Amino acid sequence: MILAVASGKGGTGKTTFAVNLAFALARRAAKGKYYNNQEDIRLLDCDVEEPNDHLFVRPDFSEEQEVNVLKPVWDAEKCVACGRCAEACNYNAIAQVNKKVLIFNELCHSCGVCSYVCPAKALSEVSRRIGTVQIDRRAEAPFFFAHGKLDLGEALAPTVVSAVKKHLNPEAINIIDAAPGTSCPVVAALKGVDRVLLVTEPTPFGLHDLKLAVSLSLQLGLPTGIIINRSGGEDKIIADYAKQVGLPIAGRIPFKREYAEAYAEGAVLVEHFPELEENLLHIYDNLQTALPPIPEEPELKAPTEAQAAFASSDYDGDYKEITVISGKGGTGKTTLTACLAQLAERQVLADNDVDAADLHLLLKPELREKHDFIGGIKADIDPELCIGCGACAQHCHFEAVKQLQNPDPQAGKYFIDSTDCEGCGLCPRVCPVEAISSDSNVSGCWFVSNTDYGPMVHARLGIAEENSGRLVAQVRQRAAELARELHKEFIIADGPPGTGCPVIASISGSDLVLIVTEPTVSGVHDMERVLELSKHFGVPANVVINKADLNPGQAAKIEDICLQHGAALIGKIPFDLEVNAALMTGKTVIEYSDSQAAGAIRKIWRTLKENLTEEHNI
Repeated sequence: MILAVASGKGGTGKTTFAVNLAFALARRAAKGKYYNNQEDIRLLDCDVEEPNDHLFVRPDFSEEQEVNVLKPVWDAEKCVACGRCAEACNYNAIAQVNKKVLIFNELCHSCGVCSYVCPAKALSEVSRRIGTVQIDRRAEAPFFFAHGKLDLGEALAPTVVSAVKKHLNPEAINIIDAAPGTSCPVVAALKGVDRVLLVTEPTPFGLHDLKLAVSLSLQLGLPTGIIINRSGGEDKIIADYAKQVGLPIAGRIPFKREYAEAYAEGAVLVEHFPELEENLLHIYDNLQTALPPIPEEPELKAPTEAQAAFASSDYDGDYKEITVISGKGGTGKTTLTACLAQLAERQVLADNDVDAADLHLLLKPELREKHDFIGGIKADIDPELCIGCGACAQHCHFEAVKQLQNPDPQAGKYFIDSTDCEGCGLCPRVCPVEAISSDSNVSGCWFVSNTDYGPMVHARLGIAEENSGRLVAQVRQRAAELARELHKEFIIADGPPGTGCPVIASISGSDLVLIVTEPTVSGVHDMERVLELSKHFGVPANVVINKADLNPGQAAKIEDICLQHGAALIGKIPFDLEVNAALMTGKTVIEYSDSQAAGAIRKIWRTLKENLTEEHNI
């Protein structure tokens, strides 16, 4: 059994579920029921941008394996400055300035096109590390554990995910903790599994992102079930959707503060709460299948009078870009961004989380423009022209060209798996009979909308599509154009979680990064990762602790880390039930009530604006 645990967004409890299910199965095995040793149960953390399982498993890693890819290296003496490498690169990772070739590692996808087209062989491929896989295979451990870690500044998360999955054991119970969202790393984690459990929460945010995750798992043809976490008896919003699309509710986990407090300390919950262990084992023993969902399309609308008023402004200075990010999902990043949008004046809003955009759920934009996003190319093999030489499969760096199991002797022997294809354009170049075509790929769309708080640029990447970083760049570019055209003072952007390609595209060149974290072991771990990332790109960072009073010890640790990294801690938002109540009604904390959390957020905006003003002398 290979079971993948996934979610449309972070913070739903996906990792907590995966880790505790592994422990529950191991505890059952230790009692002599069903299984006999740790090789029978395997937990693989495939959230390689922000691996968190180890914080709860506490492994003793006995083995570490490097994950390497081929990267181009330029030889200036051989180069004839023809520019073919820059022209051929579909990722804009190569530029030619005068007679010098510049290679941008953060954008390079290690496809091999540049070295292939270079007539002077001035570009060669060398093996370079992009991450690691660490393994705990001790006999005394409760189960086999491995996780992958993508090096900061690298973009090829799916390659590291595939390296982790090499440790699957078809004879064991394998639990894969996938990254949140629907992008390439998630596709890499889900491919080939037997079952998918999607963890969600009964809120409008949870429902929106659940729909995206369901679309992905069923597009991959995987039996899918839903887990409702933080269930408080008001699950109708999820139950109605599940009934509509024919998906089973595989289980519910109740909302209890004591669960949250134990999680914040890094505890294994099933060791303290027997009823939860029984619940998880029951869920595992009753997995089922499902049917496809119904897609939805947004409707174009004209602006209201209030929204049209944002088309003019008397601010003539240059705009400043604030990007709100978090090392992990579920910290309250989007909730805070929506509040800042309401408190600020003279701003353009941008939702850079193109895999699972949520800001529109709170700001309720009215769509004015819709544009297709051309995210590179997709290749296809004409079976009538294919001679089965295998050159395309031999050269493909992504293993996207696959051999047919029982090919027609009168037709081709290979096909291209669209979910693995990165759109690099190498295979059409190597095919000796021109049997491979490559066409522009519409991999998503981007929008310009009006809200009551300013114009908003947002986007939606297609399910399992590549080039999320380029779509983020498109959103930022249009937001910048609007800020200049309308003389806005700020761009307030809701960034994606993690540290991978979309985050890199969101923060590079930004004026300030606002990191939202929470006082938990995983929150602290992931905050450090994004602090290092912001430092890598030279972007100053401010930090906000959400649910700060949930665990004072972890909150104090966050303060120490901020001091060590030179990041300003500008606010603490208390654990406030009014926040969840506001989300359930589709409102921001600011407009819902004058709560403690709302007061803290108002103070955060004042401090943030002061810091940005001092930094840039607005």
